[in-house]
Amino acid sequence: MLSEAELDRVCVVLVRARNPSNIGAVARAMHDFGFGRLRVVNDYPVPLEEARSAVDASAVMAAALSCASVADAVADCTLVVGTTAVGERHLHHQLLPLAQAAPRLLAELRRPGHRAGRVALLFGSEKTGLSNDELSHCNWLLTIPMRTPAGARHVSMNLGQAAAVCLCELVRNGESGAESNPPDAPAANPATAAQLESIAALLTEVMQATEYTRRHAHNAAPAHIRRLVRRIGADAIDAPVWIGILKQILWKLGLKPQDEPRT
Repeated sequence: MLSEAELDRVCVVLVRARNPSNIGAVARAMHDFGFGRLRVVNDYPVPLEEARSAVDASAVMAAALSCASVADAVADCTLVVGTTAVGERHLHHQLLPLAQAAPRLLAELRRPGHRAGRVALLFGSEKTGLSNDELSHCNWLLTIPMRTPAGARHVSMNLGQAAAVCLCELVRNGESGAESNPPDAPAANPATAAQLESIAALLTEVMQATEYTRRHAHNAAPAHIRRLVRRIGADAIDAPVWIGILKQILWKLGLKPQDEPRT
């Protein structure tokens, strides 16, 4: 069974969810399975008070955070997993069916002691899902296997239903004694998403300062850089070193990193 601390380390992040009723359905699913951290990313304020479907989930809705960007929403997380129905999309991440993804999520939640990380589950808009740029914030992706009666893959699921299925599978794994340290578990001391975003931002500054972006623009898109940084596999010990190296390069070029005050 998932402990209160493990439940508290799961963040459900809704990106560009526009329908308050769908957000309410997600909140209700979270409440029903014991989760409480909801984060909403949108370009404009969402009228959460209209989420009438959030029956008995008023505490989840009251504590919900509105975030300006995906980066802000996942900054304190050590594992970010995006959900996708795949469809015709060309993916740049490892994709796992939900049954295989849940033990890996559980492993992150059950790291020993202070190493236990916060996990973010990202769900995209009701119409288009997560964009490639939004997916670039993820470590890997999961999908819910769906089939129509005729056997063809069904590529859409209601937002509230998708959240409920994912959270139910995570809880079920916690109660079944599923292996919490699978063979492909990530690094023992993972970097946070905020640290990885800092590396990506600094690397982009270095690429611009050295004119790499002008000569190789096709390799310099923000989503491409984020995926590149995650493939490096920097952990919480390596990340500050990478940040320091990239800042030193900028200083040697006579520039100040953008996250430092100008004089």
